[in-house]
Amino acid sequence: MEIKKEYSNGEVTVIWKPKKCIHSGECVKGLSEVFQPQQKPWIKVDQANSEDIIKQVAKCPSGALAYKKKDDSEETSTSEILKVTIREKGPLLVHGCIEITHKDGKEEKKENITAFCRCGASKNKPFCDGQHKNINFD
Repeated sequence: MEIKKEYSNGEVTVIWKPKKCIHSGECVKGLSEVFQPQQKPWIKVDQANSEDIIKQVAKCPSGALAYKKKDDSEETSTSEILKVTIREKGPLLVHGCIEITHKDGKEEKKENITAFCRCGASKNKPFCDGQHKNINFD
């Protein structure tokens, strides 16, 4: 079962899925008053307005962060069209809703941004787990 943590300010709820996080730091770089990984709880949704929080969550390269608005029953996907980006010295990012069929036939739906391993060192293949940093992948 996937671990999910939720942080709400009453207008928007930020959802964090730790197993998807590749620790790129995009959240902290863009909105450090909200995303404070050295503290508990590390997401402080009362430190910025909901619109700024939503914009920053949409920049998460792994899809570990998502959001839902007050009256939404499901998480909101931040990507309307499918887009693929190659991060320098990092993963292949697929932006949008995709369905993955694993080699054992298991199917999985991913939304927002999915980071695929390019370096071969991930312990969570086909997904990136940040190991490219440890092996100086270029």
